[in-house]
Amino acid sequence: MIYLKNKEEIEKMRSAAQVVVEALRKMRENVVAGVSTWDLDRIAEDVAVSKGAKPAFKGYSSYPASVCFAVNSEVVHGIPSKKKVLKEGDIVGLDFGVLLDGFYGDSAITVPVGGISSQAEKLLKVTEESLMRGINEAKPGNRLYDISAAIQGHVEQEGFSVVRSFVGHGIGRKLHEDPQVPNFVPENGSNGKGIKLKPGMVIAIEPMVNVGRPDVKILNDGWTAVTVDGTLSAHFEHTVAVTENGPLVLTQ
Repeated sequence: MIYLKNKEEIEKMRSAAQVVVEALRKMRENVVAGVSTWDLDRIAEDVAVSKGAKPAFKGYSSYPASVCFAVNSEVVHGIPSKKKVLKEGDIVGLDFGVLLDGFYGDSAITVPVGGISSQAEKLLKVTEESLMRGINEAKPGNRLYDISAAIQGHVEQEGFSVVRSFVGHGIGRKLHEDPQVPNFVPENGSNGKGIKLKPGMVIAIEPMVNVGRPDVKILNDGWTAVTVDGTLSAHFEHTVAVTENGPLVLTQ
């Protein structure tokens, strides 16, 4: 069941999304060599609480923290730790969401820790570009896999791979709603296929892109996903409303 949101509900989602934006901005300002992912998690949770919002991930399916981190070869869902200290040359994914006034907002960025390799720079650039290309397809009359094809096409043209194990999702009164939003065209589909996009749909589009193979594995903590070949991974995400005037990025 896909729930279409009215303008008032989308505005409430924008308010939640802007709390996420503020938390990501504060974390990004504090991403330096020597900071721990635990420290960054505290920053994000403090922002949420100060705005009257609840961190969306904390307690979700028993996840123990507010932010999902991904350092270097980690793809997503890394648990913060005082022992996980960032160092010069790392890249770190920051994935955060909140619940405010009954609605969710969700966004992610991957940022450099000081100077990074040219390969890492390209990975971040291409992943964010692929997100924006996907967002551009989120307009009424298009099909869901138009988003998927735009992301996959750009990523693979640049020599990287799209993670298949995790996908984007609808979002609203629940953190994860229908439809699932793959960052690749499923084998039984093609661009121009999938459900038709309608005004009022709100989706979280979130490409996860690897330098090497698309395959991932889960570590013993039961949460942290890493690339199987140890190569770098990046993750960017926006909450996007489909409107009559085209895509509206609520986490802009």
